[in-house]
Amino acid sequence: MRLQAGAGRRDVGGMALFGSLSTVRAQLAPAPAFDLALDYVARALTPGSAEAVRIATVPVGETLRIELGDGVFALEQAYEAKAPETGKWEAHERHIDVQVIVAGRELMQLIDVGALTMTEDMRAKRDLMFFASCDGGSILRARAGDVAVFFPVDAHQPSLADGAPSLVRKTVVKVPVSGVVRRS
Repeated sequence: MRLQAGAGRRDVGGMALFGSLSTVRAQLAPAPAFDLALDYVARALTPGSAEAVRIATVPVGETLRIELGDGVFALEQAYEAKAPETGKWEAHERHIDVQVIVAGRELMQLIDVGALTMTEDMRAKRDLMFFASCDGGSILRARAGDVAVFFPVDAHQPSLADGAPSLVRKTVVKVPVSGVVRRS
């Protein structure tokens, strides 16, 4: 099943954003849900903060879910970045991903969902869609402190090794689309 760009989504605008926290904060539309998410990200990136210490102690291969309020939550995780050829395209309909590298580095690929064919639809249970592999898209090289924001139109392949597989500590903040819908 091929999705049309924007099919089944509310108007949240935007396309993927990537950069430092201050750059991403300046480019996102004002919304309390984004403020909640980015304030948490600032703490997560502050050495010695409760958030940074918690992320530093997540066991490899595990994910902790942290509720931030108003439907916004964070998935704090530690994993070995995987070989790029094993990556899977994914996208979400009800959440915007704010992915933050706290330690380590990885590659992330992105492409418009309209260019892909869905192979697995898990939207009802997990707000997750997987897509067939394809050539194309853009590659982001993410290092500690980098922030990537993926909107529903942005299919992405996160967690890819940048060279030899290495340990990554990351938090993915899930911001409900309903919390940032543009009002006409």
